[in-house]
Amino acid sequence: MLDRLARFSYHRRRAVLLVWIVVLVGTSIAGNAFGGEPSMSFRLPDGSAQKASDLLKSAGNGQSGARGSIVIAAPTGVKDPAVTARVDALLAEVAKLPHVSSVVSPYDAANPRAAFQVSKDGTVAYADIQFDVDGREVLKPTAERIATVVDKARADGVQFELSGFMFATQAPPGASELIGIVAAIIILLISFGSVLAMGLPIITALFGIGIGLAGVQLLSNVMSMPEFASQLAAMIGIGVGIDYALFIVTRYRNALHDGRTPEDSVALAIRTSGKAVLFAGCTVVISLMGMFLIGIDFLYGLATGAALAVLITMIASVTLLPAILGFTGHNIDKWGLPWAKSTKTSERNIWFRWSRVVQRRPWTMALIGLAILGTLAFPVFQMRLGSSDAGNLPKTDTTRRAYDLLSDGFGKGFNGPLFVAIKVPDAAGAAALPALADAARSTEGVAQVIGPIPLKAGSDVTQMIVFPTTSPQDQKTVDLINRLDTKVLPAATAGTGVRAFVGGATAAFEELGQTLSDRLPIFIGAVLAVSFLLLMMVFRSLMVPLKAVIMNLLSIGAAYGLLVLIFQNGVTFGLDVGSKGPIESFVPMMMFAILFGLSMDYEVFLLSRIKEEYDRHGDNATAVADGLSHTARVITAAAAIMVCVFGSFMFGDGRVIKEFGLGLAFAVFIDATVVRMILVPATMELLGDANWWLPRWLDRILPNISIEGDPADHLPPEPPAEAERELVEVG
Repeated sequence: MLDRLARFSYHRRRAVLLVWIVVLVGTSIAGNAFGGEPSMSFRLPDGSAQKASDLLKSAGNGQSGARGSIVIAAPTGVKDPAVTARVDALLAEVAKLPHVSSVVSPYDAANPRAAFQVSKDGTVAYADIQFDVDGREVLKPTAERIATVVDKARADGVQFELSGFMFATQAPPGASELIGIVAAIIILLISFGSVLAMGLPIITALFGIGIGLAGVQLLSNVMSMPEFASQLAAMIGIGVGIDYALFIVTRYRNALHDGRTPEDSVALAIRTSGKAVLFAGCTVVISLMGMFLIGIDFLYGLATGAALAVLITMIASVTLLPAILGFTGHNIDKWGLPWAKSTKTSERNIWFRWSRVVQRRPWTMALIGLAILGTLAFPVFQMRLGSSDAGNLPKTDTTRRAYDLLSDGFGKGFNGPLFVAIKVPDAAGAAALPALADAARSTEGVAQVIGPIPLKAGSDVTQMIVFPTTSPQDQKTVDLINRLDTKVLPAATAGTGVRAFVGGATAAFEELGQTLSDRLPIFIGAVLAVSFLLLMMVFRSLMVPLKAVIMNLLSIGAAYGLLVLIFQNGVTFGLDVGSKGPIESFVPMMMFAILFGLSMDYEVFLLSRIKEEYDRHGDNATAVADGLSHTARVITAAAAIMVCVFGSFMFGDGRVIKEFGLGLAFAVFIDATVVRMILVPATMELLGDANWWLPRWLDRILPNISIEGDPADHLPPEPPAEAERELVEVG
């Protein structure tokens, strides 16, 4: 089938290219015109934070919507008459805007919360804004109008800043992607030694990510898409798009140099390397779609966006790329660079010699490799999942400046208040509320308690606001939430019929982190089991897939360990990652799904060549050395591209995308060096022929998946007859 598809794309190359151009232009226009706005809404599975949100929503006064704040700082004092007049005018204008259900002024003496909204030294105050909806896509126009009003109010030494996710600055797209593409161009030039050959993977990847990003925009109309979903999709699309095309173009060039015609070379490249690309890409897509089993809304959009980028680049690799190769023909090495070397792989190159070094001391090298991975992975046992706060944003962002002002004026806990929703069944229950508030005030880690505050006349729902002494991302705040939820509140309401639930953004993200922590081992186990079965069917072996699964797990564990060391423990090595805090709760799961598919690509590419050599002469040691020598160059180039593309996202502002970029880049680096160059040859030498053992009964029942085509595909073509040779030369 792939052979026919490749030849069709080759012969109908103009039509195929035109279709891809039309799809790219059409989806880009549609995405810009009809694309939705990003959002990170989600519903937790019946935890305390979700019950608090539902209870507040049932009160019917908009209290379950998003919240923001206007922070005021004045050296002369926020109660200076001139400052007060300006703030009152500002808040009156904000209160009239769409979706603003209430504005709580720090000067409203009739409001019980107002007394707590001015710092002890009188230089900092804040006004709470309650919205009647949630989600950035709805609040964006209102947030922009509030920002405009606030900008006009800034003058004469009075500082106004805005707090809340709806006010955070969204980084302009394109900067990190451009750095990654430039780095990929340089690596491809070094690898291919030809400007034309270098351009083919870049063109394919650009088509893939262009269509993929437009698809993410359109999908955000029907799915919750976090604002970094596009960046993640671009990161994955560029990396896999260039790598997939690199494998295929390399196979095409080798086939041409062996004397095949351009058409036969295209067909050979697609039915061998193209099949491996589809296998690896489908593994990534399947792993990402496994996120739907987790049950968290915004993960669906995140996984679908990344999977869509991979899917589009896969399709482009086996349809668009053959068409472009049809235009290229024998000119693949055109515009070669002066230093370019022959692409013919030497059978006794540096990688062959390195493999022999490893094979002479397999136990030593295996232990060294395992020690490196084990040391790097050790911090993973300290991993804490949660959500970072605005203190990690750059100081150019108004929400970061608001965070700092609130921290200085009131303490860090004021940046993450806990909203306790209270269900009061009757008068007897209402009488127990003062004791409930006193119990919360006396709890370790609580700085201040406001309320209980009735939400609406006649409602049986009331609210209490608890301010921790520590920042939202501090582990002590998580401990406080758990203490209130499991001990303090249940004890204070026992026998009263009152029900109290800890809610708010801080509690919701802590609950999300706990949910994902509980489900992460199940997800990892499912992906490992599927990968083991697929590799067993491909290589007809028990030990090869078992080793692959263990080594991939170790390399991903090493990446997790580095994230913990840098982002959580604050050992930054000079990197700009903000203040130390928890690892974003969904990052490990997404990373695992992506990396297992990517590592599968290298695994298949290397091991299939080793298996081919072993089947040819039956010598395991020579097969490993030959397989490594024939594949190391392209694997190294592919890994270098991935590392540069993923690593370039460290230059962005978003903490989440930095975690993804660094984690993915480091995992690929470890996979292509320690795993592929040390552990694979060492362990395969130790196991010898046992690498390829499979029980006969299992061999009979397992489906046979062929990745690298027929054995004849790896042999040079028969020299054509004289008449045929003349026709080929004329053609």
